[in-house]
Amino acid sequence: MPRLGSGIPLVARSREMDRLRAAFDRAARKSAGAVLIAGDAGVGKTRMVHELGGFAAEQDAVVLFGRCVDIGETGLPYLPFAEALAQVRAHGRAELLGKPALGMLLPDLAPPAAQVQEPQRFVPNFGKLPGLPPRPEQDVGQLQLFDAVHAVLGELAEEKPVVLVIEDLHWADSSTRGLLSFLLSRLRSQRVLVLCTYRTDDLHRRHPLRPLLAELVRLNAVERLELAPFDKTDARTFVHALAEGLVEEDTIRRVADQSEGNAFFAEELLAALSDSDDCGLPASLADVLLARVERLSEPTQQVIRLASVAGRSVKHSTLREVGEFDDIQLEEALREAVQHFVFVASGEQVHYSFRHALTREAVYGDLLPGERVRLHASYARYLTGRQGERGNAAALAYHSLESNSLKTALVASVEAATQSTDLGAPGEALRYLEQALRLWDSVDEKPTQTDELKLLRKASWAAGTSGNPERAIAYARSACKLADEQPDPQVSAEVRRRLAQSLMAIDGGEEEARAVIETAWAKVADLPPSDTRAWVLAVQARILRSHGELELSRERAERAVQDAQSVGAVGAEADALTTLATVIEAGGGVEQSLILLQTATDRAIEAKAIGVELRARYYQGLNRFELGLLDEAATALGDGIRLAKSTGLSWSDFGLELRCLAVLTHFARGDWDIAEELAEQPRGRVSTTVSARLAATGLHVMVGRGRFADAERLLASLRPEWRELPIALIAGSVGAELAVWRGRPELAVQRVDEAVEWSERTGGHWLLAGIKLGALATAACVDIAQQAKGPDRDAAIADGERFVEHARKTAEFGTPRSGVLGPDGRAWLARAEAELTRLHGQSSPEAWATAVAALDYGVPYEQSFARWRYAEALLSADRREEAAAQLRQAGKTAADLGAKPLFDAVTQLARRARIPLTESSTPARDTVDLFTPREQSVLRLVAAGQTNRQVGEELYISEKTVSVHLSRIMAKLGASRRAEAVAIAYDRGLLD
Repeated sequence: MPRLGSGIPLVARSREMDRLRAAFDRAARKSAGAVLIAGDAGVGKTRMVHELGGFAAEQDAVVLFGRCVDIGETGLPYLPFAEALAQVRAHGRAELLGKPALGMLLPDLAPPAAQVQEPQRFVPNFGKLPGLPPRPEQDVGQLQLFDAVHAVLGELAEEKPVVLVIEDLHWADSSTRGLLSFLLSRLRSQRVLVLCTYRTDDLHRRHPLRPLLAELVRLNAVERLELAPFDKTDARTFVHALAEGLVEEDTIRRVADQSEGNAFFAEELLAALSDSDDCGLPASLADVLLARVERLSEPTQQVIRLASVAGRSVKHSTLREVGEFDDIQLEEALREAVQHFVFVASGEQVHYSFRHALTREAVYGDLLPGERVRLHASYARYLTGRQGERGNAAALAYHSLESNSLKTALVASVEAATQSTDLGAPGEALRYLEQALRLWDSVDEKPTQTDELKLLRKASWAAGTSGNPERAIAYARSACKLADEQPDPQVSAEVRRRLAQSLMAIDGGEEEARAVIETAWAKVADLPPSDTRAWVLAVQARILRSHGELELSRERAERAVQDAQSVGAVGAEADALTTLATVIEAGGGVEQSLILLQTATDRAIEAKAIGVELRARYYQGLNRFELGLLDEAATALGDGIRLAKSTGLSWSDFGLELRCLAVLTHFARGDWDIAEELAEQPRGRVSTTVSARLAATGLHVMVGRGRFADAERLLASLRPEWRELPIALIAGSVGAELAVWRGRPELAVQRVDEAVEWSERTGGHWLLAGIKLGALATAACVDIAQQAKGPDRDAAIADGERFVEHARKTAEFGTPRSGVLGPDGRAWLARAEAELTRLHGQSSPEAWATAVAALDYGVPYEQSFARWRYAEALLSADRREEAAAQLRQAGKTAADLGAKPLFDAVTQLARRARIPLTESSTPARDTVDLFTPREQSVLRLVAAGQTNRQVGEELYISEKTVSVHLSRIMAKLGASRRAEAVAIAYDRGLLD
């Protein structure tokens, strides 16, 4: 009887295959995507992805397959990705695998990058420094691996489309799930399609895959495809194709009915009928599968039972050693199992796999309890002494646990945790550490290479680096209790440092973190300098800095530097120097701060403390940015971004902060194309805080260039992420600017108020964003006052005065770190004061001249905006020649930037004043037509009050075509209805 994998055509799945082919076509056109294929076991998920893989291969795509296995079968994290990337060589692109971090997945490549066993040289961003909210710690090695896999797929897709298939996601380890989430959340314009299959019938309520699926389906690039069982018609069609006319119609009907739409069940039922003279159909799928095995010879059954204990796949050599078969007997048994479609052979080091996981599960479930323990014990004996081989320690832990050998299971669990850490898989390391901790009290003879305190400390670190700060805190607290029972105060101080770091990674843990680090300091304060003491001081300095206690923070940072220099703790010295630089800058020592940051960078390079170096480079860029030295800031930030990319840390805490600040820097400088490229605007809504941070910075260019509809959608998707203060402040300020451009000043005021309220509720303060918010809100109040009368006008004026006063008070604090108001703050304050003159009815040329001058430090867009308002004030004072000069400069800059709304506003003002925007006599007009000629005709007639039918009759087009043109017009203007489109067009000078 033929099998699904032996050329049987794929039937009754045409709709689903059409969706997969469409997804591949989109990916081939540089619109990356992913499809999560869900369904019960045996419903045909594997057949679907292999069919799509064949289709893609015919289109000259690179197709990579990887498969997850049951967590008990192997301890190798990232197994499906390792399998998939190993296939890159076969496509002639082995050079792409030369990235050092990939040595964690593929051991025959270059040696893996140095791993961080304990965070001695890398201290994550756990302090609430201005503008930098805490996030869970991230493991350097893991991030480097994630970035390397992402880079390989991207580089591979530059030449050909890539299809990555990950099967059986319900068995994925936590590290595989983390890597998959990382990749799917960064699908943009790569020619990549990711297909994942998983069993829905295996997903119980607390299955670890459920939260990941909830996260992934929110991504715009990800779709879910549910494979339901065949209906009766499709089931008969499928069985007909499978039977190839060799079975009677009545039997086909019975098989189709009893298979309940499950493709694999139908196949096995037909196979059972063809192999037996009995015309009766078995009662269940397990009966079918076991009946197939029971018809084989006894030696073959023994081999199959032994293989089921190993997992879905097992080596030929392993079966020979564990089962103690002679070569001839084993080969004959394996040949029979392959011929009867129980096993499939593959690989150079020959592996035998169950053709379907359900077969393995049925055989394993049928083992007697004693038989199961005996076979697991055989595997454990075979693996003992072979833990040095990749994955063997985890397998030994599994088989020892199943065979009740607890001592061996404990030792193997500890070794498996170490190997997982070396592989950059802290989530798997945590699993084995927790297993070891559960076994600890059950074993009388404890292993000599570790103790319970070391296990707790490692578990705390693994939990923190795998994104589980609450568990990290719990293990760190337990470690503190054990450490206090020991005589060494440095051990107690070190574990408390670990606890303080974990506490600072969660909201609300700041006060306890401070108390914990003070206790740690008390334990080592009277001891000689040491590595531990230097790090405790460095961490304490950062915590004190985040609490605003600058003097004490400076004292602790200086002592940390002294201790670190005396004992050679270069990483701690670099971290403390960075904190010291921020404290000195807060006292006005800006240039001294920059010198310290450079020294910190040099020390971090010496210590190979990449995370500390990224932090120092970020503050170098921030220092220059706040001083208005934008070119120097761009250079410093570019160096940091290149370092993050080269080390695979583009998405670490400070890797992200460097990119966000670089986006703002390039926007301010007028390098809008670079800013957009760095911001990586998502297609659709954002789904993670990291994506939200980066997307929020890109809003500036989006609004500046007039993509209002896109900006509104992005703002809506950012709402859940307002818990992060930087996102709330950016969304509030840019959202207010957007609302003003769209003629909705009341919404602008509302957005500013929300941002301010959220800032105060989360314990933040306005900082520089407060001055900007005040100026933008005042401008919105001017628009409201100009349209209102009586009490409403008075209320708008009062609100505007309130916002200006807030801007003034905020300015008194200076920049968030130096205490001196920088050029950005001075410029926005001047803008607020100038807007106040507009609010009172007479825009002051002098006030706007001051604002233009304040913006003369390399921020072309903001200065051009001020020039537009300056020209408006000059015209009111009948100073036409000066106004013409300002308008021409503003118009040229806006055109060069592609700042469509500002260019429209400048053009409209020039047209009203009959001032040409060039020295020629050509009247001012938009040099780039927003609408096609037909759209212009439709808009004019709609503005004249005509209905769609009247417009169609006038232009000799259908009413439906008029509706299409009108929809495009509204999309270009960011309007939601026709009246709003007409109003915006008038405001922007697009209608006479």
